[in-house]
Amino acid sequence: MADVVSYELDGDIAVITVDNPPVNALSLPVRRGLADAFTRFEGDAAARAAVLICAGRTFIAGADITEFDKPIEEPWLPKVVHQMEACEKIIVAAIHGTALGGGFETAMACHYRCALPSAKVGLPEVLLGLLAGATGTQRLPRLIGVKDALDVMISGKPMPAPLAHERGAIDEIIDGDLRTGALAYARRLVADNAPVKRVRDIVIDPASIAEGFFDEYRKGMARQTRGFLAPEQIVKCVEAAVSMSYDESVEVENRLFMECMASTHSKAQRHLFFADREISKIPDVPKDTPMRKIEKVAIVGGGTMGGGIAMNFVNVGIPVTLKEVNAEALERGLNIIRGNYDVVVKKGRMTQEQLEKNMSMITGTLDYDDLGDVDIVIEAVFENMALKKEIFGTLDKVCKAGAILASNTSTLDIDEIAASTSRPQDVIGLHFFAPANIMTLLEIVRGEKTAKDVIATSMQLAKTIRKVAVLVGCCFGFVANRMFFPYVREAQLMILEGVAPERIDQVAYDWGMAMGPNGVSDLSGLDVLEKVRTEWKDRPEDPVFFRMITKLVEQGRLGQKTGAGIYKYEGRKAVPDPEVTALAKAEAEALGVAQIEVSDEEIIERLFYSMINEGALILEEGIALRPGDIDVVYANGYGMARYRGGPMFYADTVGLKNVRDAMLKYRKRYGDLYWTPAPLLEELANAGKTFEQWAAERA
Repeated sequence: MADVVSYELDGDIAVITVDNPPVNALSLPVRRGLADAFTRFEGDAAARAAVLICAGRTFIAGADITEFDKPIEEPWLPKVVHQMEACEKIIVAAIHGTALGGGFETAMACHYRCALPSAKVGLPEVLLGLLAGATGTQRLPRLIGVKDALDVMISGKPMPAPLAHERGAIDEIIDGDLRTGALAYARRLVADNAPVKRVRDIVIDPASIAEGFFDEYRKGMARQTRGFLAPEQIVKCVEAAVSMSYDESVEVENRLFMECMASTHSKAQRHLFFADREISKIPDVPKDTPMRKIEKVAIVGGGTMGGGIAMNFVNVGIPVTLKEVNAEALERGLNIIRGNYDVVVKKGRMTQEQLEKNMSMITGTLDYDDLGDVDIVIEAVFENMALKKEIFGTLDKVCKAGAILASNTSTLDIDEIAASTSRPQDVIGLHFFAPANIMTLLEIVRGEKTAKDVIATSMQLAKTIRKVAVLVGCCFGFVANRMFFPYVREAQLMILEGVAPERIDQVAYDWGMAMGPNGVSDLSGLDVLEKVRTEWKDRPEDPVFFRMITKLVEQGRLGQKTGAGIYKYEGRKAVPDPEVTALAKAEAEALGVAQIEVSDEEIIERLFYSMINEGALILEEGIALRPGDIDVVYANGYGMARYRGGPMFYADTVGLKNVRDAMLKYRKRYGDLYWTPAPLLEELANAGKTFEQWAAERA
């Protein structure tokens, strides 16, 4: 038997223990070990029942997803769980930590389940573009009902053990030591002559399901699951559980699981799963790098961004000093924060008492001298280099030695900002995304002289405030906004060419963006984009570049905040505006921009291939460490659907030769300025390679 699974007798109860650190994943050795252990249990006359338990911090936390792209090796999990369920003697699963995915499927194949109150169970496969393919979609509806099972599987969220017990997925809650309690529970079942209870034998009465239930459920989940493959397949599996025999519905589950596994959607989501974990690996910053203590935070600038940033810290118990230029601005900033918390309270996610506690952790000030004892200060004023340098010069004088000086700039040169201080090693960029209290992405921008312990501390601090942190290098726009500019640029040009803004946005939305480029521009503020354009020192000499944004700003149309930008706004609803169409036509005539027919395919190519090409340049320059880092930025910062895998993964799925050839096609039309393929893109396209292969060769 494999070492990762052990078998012992405790009196007349067999104890089968999985010990496969760190999370007891269902690797091939574990599956073989379980199969061998339960074969031994069936033949062991001294064992009247068995307890399946796990060593370490958790029950079986799920499958070993590193095996997903490899050929299946027997026994695979469905075979193991069928073997377990078929046992003629009672098997009890003893759950602590988490039993997720294949771990929960294994537990459901046992005849009884007990758990510590702190345990959680669930089927999160949907987050990887998959479904629970080892009978999970068939067992869970039988245990907890069709609607609750669908909710669990479609959301991917785990159930706390007490809720799972209430719903019927857990039979017994164990107080105290799990092994002791599980053994006592097993002995009680034996003493009571409890039956071998197989979940497969539970029949779901089709008459218990309201007519049209599944159609209504699909409508209800449509917005949440837009564009994804796996949720619909999960619903089909549960429909089969209701309408077919168990064996027939298991066959449906197996077929749909394999379809999901082979899909680009799942490959993209699995790519991001690994990329999310890779971002913390910084080649020149060792894991054991000492970190600076962060107990007090200051934020300079109490506007929307500064207030949102402050909330991240007080939410985890770190006090904040908020610096503003005058009492009126400070009061306005504190009111913005309180207003944000009021919304959370109204939604029932926070009590009024918690709100007041959080607000009490924010101290307002008008005096830089009050920042002398903070461990980190984050500047969050508008994008103006002169102003930022002035602020950092002041911080240099008032902040204690060793304090980290961070800028929330979204585009500007961190090295130039750092040069305004006598301690450039303490300066770093912390680019939060708006709204800062909600968006998860944090771009951490290292300067040329940023100390390694400042980088390590910033990465750890991001985890503390529950952000997804990606380390990037210093250039105009870093990764996120540098790649965003060609995306918006092409949208702007297409408007001049006669394409309706709403059509561009709809195509982008249907492709998988949370919002199209024009809607995002209005949300960000056209004045913000115009300010960034003017701060871009070495931007291309192109009279067409951001022309519509420039003209709209001149008219006072700044976006949502003024009720009009590229669109008019009725509340937050964007409405196409004929005035913008007329302005675009007039500007096109003045600039000599031809009106052309543009297909949906061209819209996608121009928006995303221009972005991909910029990403290739970023990789060449070392601004991003890996293609996956770029993908994480776009999945978390700009709402690119995870089933696309991010722009660089998407490029790999399209084929880099196809991307390069499209670049050359548009170069013939528009010239060399924007459509010259990046050398890296050209190299990989000619070699028939992918960005993923390029990264693997460099690792």
